[in-house]
Amino acid sequence: MMSGHILIVDDDQDMCEMLHDDLTQRGHRVQWHTSSERAFETFMRESFDTVITDLKMPGLNGIDFCNRLSKNRPDVPVIVITAFGTLNTAVEAIRAGAYDFVTKPIETDLLNIVINRALKHRSLQEQVTFLKKQNRRNAEDFGEFIGRSPAMERLFDQISRIADQQVPVLITGESGTGKELVARALHRHSKRRKASFIPVNCAALPGMLLESELFGHAQGAFTDARSDRRGLFTEANGGSLFLDEIAEIPLELQPKLLRAVETGSVRPIGENMELKSNVRIIAATNRDLEAAVEEGIFREDLFFRINVVRLIVPPLRARGRDILLLAQYFLQTIAQRDEKSVKGLSPSTAEKLLAYSWPGNVRELRNAMEHALALTRFEEVVVEDLPDKIRNYKSSQVVLGGSNPDELLTLEDVERQYVDYVLKAANGNKSVAARILGLGRRTLYRKLENWGI
Repeated sequence: MMSGHILIVDDDQDMCEMLHDDLTQRGHRVQWHTSSERAFETFMRESFDTVITDLKMPGLNGIDFCNRLSKNRPDVPVIVITAFGTLNTAVEAIRAGAYDFVTKPIETDLLNIVINRALKHRSLQEQVTFLKKQNRRNAEDFGEFIGRSPAMERLFDQISRIADQQVPVLITGESGTGKELVARALHRHSKRRKASFIPVNCAALPGMLLESELFGHAQGAFTDARSDRRGLFTEANGGSLFLDEIAEIPLELQPKLLRAVETGSVRPIGENMELKSNVRIIAATNRDLEAAVEEGIFREDLFFRINVVRLIVPPLRARGRDILLLAQYFLQTIAQRDEKSVKGLSPSTAEKLLAYSWPGNVRELRNAMEHALALTRFEEVVVEDLPDKIRNYKSSQVVLGGSNPDELLTLEDVERQYVDYVLKAANGNKSVAARILGLGRRTLYRKLENWGI
């Protein structure tokens, strides 16, 4: 439950005192007035998180009071108190800017639920407002690689510390987390930044073409080799070579890659002479390379050579309010590109984004913002603009069957939730949890590390 600074306005002093005592016991700071005029003066002088006001009051009535509050401080949610017979008036108050209403006789537990909802609404609204003003913190140093969560701060620190080192780096993390952005940040902060950063997707090319792409070839080395070609190891000389999806390199090509990494020498296909290449190797994968080594599909010596320093990119679901920071950044950049005047997220939209599990990580978030910006008719993105999967998401339930495909989780999500459940049942004891799960401790540690748990 959240606590806040609450202003109560009611011409019934007994009601004010009763609410004051109850809400104070629940951890809130409370002030009250029986005069709406005096309450408004206090409201303008001090900072409140929410206001509770009666509708039927002498002088400045509840409707006029709501109007004044919403005009001066639209960010502060107002909860109105109404009798059953004046529900139409309560609706009028909502139109005047009130956030919600409760009916008399007041049930304090119900009122506290409404208050907590209002406080959460205000907190999200403050966060969204803050994000509108602050999206430059990491942009200066890390470009689009944005975040303020502890997991990301650790990653930024690691990037800063190893950027100028010449050792190979292995970047791991789920698909869509931004592994290439990490690689580019490493290059940009290194002494090699004036030379080339060359990325290659190792999963996109078959073996022979990948070998030619990496090491080059001589004229006539194979069909269609009509001229000599320099490979990317040579093209990236003095800079950084980013081997994305390195787990997909064919086993027969791995010895040649290992030699290139170890000696800094490459031999183009069809050539007898080796060429020197001064490149920094940065590799990335979303697969478990240790498991691939155990299965015999990835060489252990190559794994040890590229895994000198490992950087783990946390999944989006482990990054807390970075979700809103990124969403706001994407909205700004897409709106500028499309020449739209959308300024940000509504608080209820922010709540939906925070509740969603983001199996597609940052890539899925960007797509969601593209979708929302294409549909929105307002200056703020509202819940109705979000993709159905996010708008209708039900959290914390493992659904193994059912008729709605959008409710089904990926196998990895089910595994992650169950591992987390077993860990909690084992009071955080990883050895006990590993025995229950039937896993080796090293395997469990790797999974937890990759998931950011």
